[in-house]
Amino acid sequence: MAEQIANVGDGLELCFETFGDEGDPAMLLVMGLGTQMLGWPDAFCERLAARGFRVIRYDNRDVGRSTHFSAHRPPTVRQLLLRDRTCAPYTLADMADDGIRLLDHLGIDTAHVAGISMGGMIAQTMAARHPDRVLSLASIMSNTGHRWRGMPGLRAYPIFLRKPARDQAAAIDSVIATFRLIGSPGFPVDEDELRAIAERSYARGFDPAGSGRQLAAIIAAGDRTAEVATITAPTVVIHGTKDVMVTPSGGKATARAIPGAQLVMIDGMGHDLPRDLWDRIIGLVAGNAARAQTHRAAA
Repeated sequence: MAEQIANVGDGLELCFETFGDEGDPAMLLVMGLGTQMLGWPDAFCERLAARGFRVIRYDNRDVGRSTHFSAHRPPTVRQLLLRDRTCAPYTLADMADDGIRLLDHLGIDTAHVAGISMGGMIAQTMAARHPDRVLSLASIMSNTGHRWRGMPGLRAYPIFLRKPARDQAAAIDSVIATFRLIGSPGFPVDEDELRAIAERSYARGFDPAGSGRQLAAIIAAGDRTAEVATITAPTVVIHGTKDVMVTPSGGKATARAIPGAQLVMIDGMGHDLPRDLWDRIIGLVAGNAARAQTHRAAA
């Protein structure tokens, strides 16, 4: 289905797209820092929908075709390094509410939720704060916000300090360079496909400042371990052993915090979605959703 715009209230618009049959259980996909919904590739969404889900992907606020908070300046490097919470115009909780309001807009009472990186943090927050709306949770390459768990490795820091690109060519080259650094060393990377997604993303809306505001929201949330521990939805935590953006301790801490969570560490996987792992990841997400349906039926 073509992209649509949902007015979810308070002047906020979210761009979204759906795949699959409207009658199937909803699967809400939440993307990570500064990445548009295209980070969930079309073919990945189609393959997930073929497992019996109505798949919904969307642009978080401040990215792509959703509302940008351009009136607020992005945080400075100094503010980020000092973890200054006052520099955030919104929080992860606000971003979690966005996803719930999108479900409201679509008339969906409950959904399975899967999130990558920052999207995993948002998905965790949805599950913790809206337990009646989240059927199952898949937290992928994410963390709990603990100060010493899942923090970026030293190799990843240049990404945060890099100056914003000034034109399309530089922006696309920056995406390629980033994924060469944080991608999965154990799996081949299709740079032509990555470049095509980067080109589509640039055309839909390029706003480096939005990434800064999203990063400020992560910092403002602080350590969410206590809140994450209240999650009751059946959960699978998926993490790569070679992730340098959110190091593996983040996934392990998430699984420890959530009662009954299944932890799956994938050897050779970094901070991306290699095509060679799609079937495995989709199988884990779908299997966890099935576990939730069984749990719900028995309750």
